[in-house]
Amino acid sequence: MHSLDRFTRDIIQNSLQAIADEMFAAMRMAAMSPVIYEVLDMGTGITDAQGDIASSGAGIPAFVGVLDKAVKKILLHHLPEDIAQGDVFISNDPHEGGAVTHLNDVVLAMPVFADEQLVAWTANIAHWNDVGGMVPGSLSTEAVDIFQEGLRLTSVKLIDQGQPIRSVLQILRANSRMPDFMEGDLWAGVAAVRAGAKHLQQLTEKYGTELFVLAMKDFMDLGEKISLKALQALPCTALQLDEQQDDGALFNVKINIGDNALVIDLRDNPDQCAGPTNLSRDGTVVAAQMAFKALTSPQGVTNGGTFRPLKVLTRPGSLFDAQPPAAEGFYFENLIRVHDLILHCLAKQFSDRLPAGSFASICATIIGGQHPDTARLFTLVEPGIGGWGATAEHDGNNAAYSGLHGETYNCPVEICEARYGLYVERMALNDEPGGHGQFRGGRGICIDYRIRADASFMTCGYTRSLVPPWGLNQGEPGSLNYVEVLRTNGSRERYAMASSIRLDAGDLVQIRTGAGGGYGPATERACEAVRSDVKNGYIDTQTARAIYGVHV
Repeated sequence: MHSLDRFTRDIIQNSLQAIADEMFAAMRMAAMSPVIYEVLDMGTGITDAQGDIASSGAGIPAFVGVLDKAVKKILLHHLPEDIAQGDVFISNDPHEGGAVTHLNDVVLAMPVFADEQLVAWTANIAHWNDVGGMVPGSLSTEAVDIFQEGLRLTSVKLIDQGQPIRSVLQILRANSRMPDFMEGDLWAGVAAVRAGAKHLQQLTEKYGTELFVLAMKDFMDLGEKISLKALQALPCTALQLDEQQDDGALFNVKINIGDNALVIDLRDNPDQCAGPTNLSRDGTVVAAQMAFKALTSPQGVTNGGTFRPLKVLTRPGSLFDAQPPAAEGFYFENLIRVHDLILHCLAKQFSDRLPAGSFASICATIIGGQHPDTARLFTLVEPGIGGWGATAEHDGNNAAYSGLHGETYNCPVEICEARYGLYVERMALNDEPGGHGQFRGGRGICIDYRIRADASFMTCGYTRSLVPPWGLNQGEPGSLNYVEVLRTNGSRERYAMASSIRLDAGDLVQIRTGAGGGYGPATERACEAVRSDVKNGYIDTQTARAIYGVHV
């Protein structure tokens, strides 16, 4: 039996991190869709043989939280003798495949063997432009079950001992309106998991299989110890919150913090709906894990052990534990809604550790059609950036992705105009009022897209379009997220959750994301900070006088 010292453990763990990061870089460089190689709507990671996350690369935090659950579903669906070196599995089904999000988010996972023993998995997830379904882009607000949203892949073997299974590839191509993009993104993901597997095998050769496996287990135990230590530094308490949503629904959370566990109870919530905003239980667990991490040890390690003290209670058949065949295309808005609900509840007790409410929406915008220059079909998929809530020490961040969608970027204007059939006429901070306080909420953004071809379409998924982000300690609420379409005839239409909105040449799509909530009374904001806000265009002189009592 080999002994493990802390230095060897840390070297192996840092190596795992480097491998996960290299997988991310390989996928980014090889992908065909801008939503992957520019926006970075993806994630990479490494799990142990049982599917517990051992290390994560860059990418969307909520995506990284998907990978362990997807690998565990693969292990559930396949006998050990059916998993061999060189295999690659594909999954996207939130009900059965372990992708926990929606059908557009596709997981690729590869087992890693050493000394004929399964020791780890490499995995990635990325948003694919189109996986079939009732509308281009596969996302429809009219969907009533998951069968209308596209092709379901439930832990399907894609590559068998290094050899692609041609029939599976044929099914994938036949079920996408953009098969070339699909195939390009597919092989980018395959290249990434293969590169990671190769390096993991080299790592096991260097340190030995037994020590490699022991190091992963020891590091997960360390993750648990860090979480427990953080919990024990918090007061034992019971918290509860009801929060109204844009559609009038009332969401509820109960949180119990003890020395050895944090329990999040979401059972008292609405039944699953007939539309596409349902969330799987695993998706709800991801949202809870993110909030747990923000409260306990945001700068500490994150692995399978980190979340052992977290218990999440859900009710099967509810909006946060939807059962088949519930549609889940717009799952992301209720994923971020439940994450924000938990943070709101915690922030009332721990306002020194957590910020006020953020714009808290993925603000997904999909614009598609035929490119007027090349006649090729295009689909712009752009998650939105907005304002974060203020904290007890500083203003909120301007124009940043939500906590669940961090590590991503907005698509550069030059790429957007070259790849898609539209012009970007404006990209600026949103100066709509909101989020005032001793420390102000960050600003959202304005983006204006000019459509260049008739018979284009738009789909959008925004929340916080009627109920603004919450302020803390007398800070004021933020502002709203929405989309407006300005027609060539001068008429204006406002949207938040909509799909297949027809767009024609000359129409202007105006994206508006909100400011985060403020912290503390506005009257306590420093005069110098108010004058700086006016100078930077965050507020006007009238607001400086009326809200802050400062004459500029």
